[in-house]
Amino acid sequence: MDGDGWRRCDLGHRHWGRYGAAGLLVVAPGPQVLMQHRAPWSHGGDTWGVPGGARGWAESAVEAALRETAEETALDVARVRVVGRHVDDHGSWSYVTVLAEVDAALPVEPERESVDVRWVPLPEVDLLPLHHGFAATWPLLRPRLPAA
Repeated sequence: MDGDGWRRCDLGHRHWGRYGAAGLLVVAPGPQVLMQHRAPWSHGGDTWGVPGGARGWAESAVEAALRETAEETALDVARVRVVGRHVDDHGSWSYVTVLAEVDAALPVEPERESVDVRWVPLPEVDLLPLHHGFAATWPLLRPRLPAA
């Protein structure tokens, strides 16, 4: 994909995604959220976060988040309702967390970039070894979840 590759942001950090990146934080009744255990070889690997990845040049954050989620979890993204977004802006690079909801915890299965994917009850998210970027924004995201 044209967005695959590393980029250094204005803050001096090295990020995956030449045009930024996006992920999907989707909540189901319970409430529970879809979490991905990232493959050890991936950036920030062997940690938990939301499915997501690099954006393409002409791709919106929502399009990228939905595409990446379908690729990494086999979630039926046609059943997802987008309800908001959170932008972690680093100047020349940003990560957009797309907030969404579904009516039920839909079937998911890990794909190549995932060790595991599962619906995690909201109170248990903090017990997982979280990806550093997700851990930093989780306190801001949690209160914005539709069913939280």
